[in-house]
Amino acid sequence: MDAAQIGFASLQIATLVLILVLLYRPVGDYIARVYTSPRDLAVERGVYRLIGVDPRAEQTWQAYARGVLLFSLVGVVIVYGLQRLQPILPFSLGLPAPSEHLAFNTAISFVANTNWQSYSPDTTLGYTVQFAGLAVQNFVSAAVGMAVAIALVRGFAYRRSGTIGNFWVDLVRGLGRILLPMAIVAAVVLLAGGVIQNFAGFTDVQTIAGGAQSIPGGPVASQEAIKLLGTNGGGFFNANSAHPFENPTPWTNLFEILLLLVIPFAMPRAFGRIVGDDRQGYAIVAVMGGIFLASIALGSWAEASGGGTATQLAGAAMEGKETRFGIAASALFGGASTLTSTGAVNAMHDSFTPLGGMMPMLNMMLGEIAPGGVGSGLYGMLVLAILAVFVGGLLIGRTPEYLGKKIGPREIKLASLYILVTPTLVLAGTALSFAIPAVRADVEGTSIWNPGVHGLSEVLYAFTSAANNNGSAFAGLTANTPWLNTALGVAMLLGRFIPIVLVLALAGSLAAQDTVPSSAGTLPTHRPQFAGLLAGVVVIITALTYFPVLTLGPLAEGLS
Repeated sequence: MDAAQIGFASLQIATLVLILVLLYRPVGDYIARVYTSPRDLAVERGVYRLIGVDPRAEQTWQAYARGVLLFSLVGVVIVYGLQRLQPILPFSLGLPAPSEHLAFNTAISFVANTNWQSYSPDTTLGYTVQFAGLAVQNFVSAAVGMAVAIALVRGFAYRRSGTIGNFWVDLVRGLGRILLPMAIVAAVVLLAGGVIQNFAGFTDVQTIAGGAQSIPGGPVASQEAIKLLGTNGGGFFNANSAHPFENPTPWTNLFEILLLLVIPFAMPRAFGRIVGDDRQGYAIVAVMGGIFLASIALGSWAEASGGGTATQLAGAAMEGKETRFGIAASALFGGASTLTSTGAVNAMHDSFTPLGGMMPMLNMMLGEIAPGGVGSGLYGMLVLAILAVFVGGLLIGRTPEYLGKKIGPREIKLASLYILVTPTLVLAGTALSFAIPAVRADVEGTSIWNPGVHGLSEVLYAFTSAANNNGSAFAGLTANTPWLNTALGVAMLLGRFIPIVLVLALAGSLAAQDTVPSSAGTLPTHRPQFAGLLAGVVVIITALTYFPVLTLGPLAEGLS
């Protein structure tokens, strides 16, 4: 990039950071008030009566987990059924029903807040499935993530309690007081920016070159707003946020990046408010912000350097990128979407330079905690904070404590299992795709169009994205096959709900404890030293887990 491009890129990042800083306190304080208010709105009381819930009755962690799992199971069944019944639904656009394995994959994907898409949305799903199935799950799956995060925060805040809140109350409040009003405002802004919202169907037009093209319409702005706010990521069109109907201009591009970051970066403020120590929120958000800026800088450098002879001769690695946005905005969007659990793209990550393509993959391997998805980013970072406190306690020879709660064997076992889930799914799924002869023949013959180390990177990226509930892809991989639809669906399911159950068990264990007074030997968890320790734990865990497989894929390609 020349000096002008570097200046423009720096201005974009500075503007984004400034807005996020300004929104940190008001949005975080509002989120905290939503989940701690003793009053229910009239419409909420009506919902509770309808579903038979006592909003004043709190739940044990087991009951809370059962509510999450049951609600999500119903969502899977509904989204699967809508897809299979598509031909008889209104606004189906004459499209057939997706296959069983594709419907299975898509249903789990959207319920798990992953939004992985093994298909072209605008030519596969009608409007009813899009807005009644997928858009609804964009709201509720995000609300589930926020509810689980708040339950873990209550585990730190409560004393000698056998409960961690009420899932149904947390779900309704997250939907009605946070996600829905913010999504309405965001959709109006996107409409003003040129994002479409209609039921026009397909329009046949003649191109400038004299050819014929069928242009789809659809209720895009409403789905675009919540896909970003809820860190979902599933695009209405196959090109996702590279499509001009979803992302028309450079300023809407920056606004969309802001949407996918605003709630995750504000969640640490809510955490600090609920536990009664704002400094704890500042420490967590500082680590998130530091990793975010480092990742964006490395990703932008890798793309701007144009690794490879062809891109260097061409002057830039622009293949697969939108000329409206360029390298800097594409790297920023790609980094932000994979540092959260969003998966939305405004450029094809498969076309990034080898090391540039490794950065989105690495962002997901970090656990998507900088700042992560709505809710999932905060509870993921807090689990890592527990491990950091444990390491710090070993260094000073004391029983580790975090926010007055002792971190004992039970808490460390739950945190360790949480850390192990997604790497196990990623590495096992990638290995099985090449170890089983029949599956390998199908993957290499049908799915991989770029053989060699890049083909391995494509499969590794797919399982990393699925297990971490991101949803972005190295789009050169054909994933709409029985094996990948099924295996990635299982990875999304287990990668979402096993960690959630472990987090809720951890919340229950912490809530049952009384707080212990701090002493001279207590490790302060609000100071820069702890923030540095926490960042080090994040990087070391990722490096030890994934470095060997990265050397076989993107690192081998980038260094060749």
